[in-house]
Amino acid sequence: MSSVDTLNIIQGDVKKRIDRWLARYPVDQKQSAVIPSLRIVQEVNGGHLTKEIMDQVAQYLEMTPISVYEVATFYSNFEHQPVGRHKICLCTNISCMLRGSDELLDYLKTKLDVDVGQVTEDGKFSIKKVECLGACVNAPMMQIDKTFYENLTEQRLDEILDSLE
Repeated sequence: MSSVDTLNIIQGDVKKRIDRWLARYPVDQKQSAVIPSLRIVQEVNGGHLTKEIMDQVAQYLEMTPISVYEVATFYSNFEHQPVGRHKICLCTNISCMLRGSDELLDYLKTKLDVDVGQVTEDGKFSIKKVECLGACVNAPMMQIDKTFYENLTEQRLDEILDSLE
């Protein structure tokens, strides 16, 4: 999904989706919906947040902009630079590292000709190192978009990447 016109991102379907989250909280606690609101606008904006978008979330939720920035920069699932259509999150925590994630990271960077935090020339992939994806018993593992992949090898990586549009 490509970036959208961010002049007023909180309208139409985006507004309805945020409002569904707001309905779960007391009227005077709109800020409780900041994380799902940021997730929604990030998704609609092609996978990353901008200052302008975070400012709109702050205004809509009646929060100070800095409060929204604090949340958006604290959690690693929020991106502040463009990402590929498929964001590869490779776990590099101890269990995955001991089972070869560092070597898989090097393999990915070479195969895709891109470094961590960058987007491939065709815009298809970006790579991000993450701490823990919660499947240590089946390390090494990664998440691409909303799908988790475990017991990775170079061959398995090739199969997964080749299967993505």
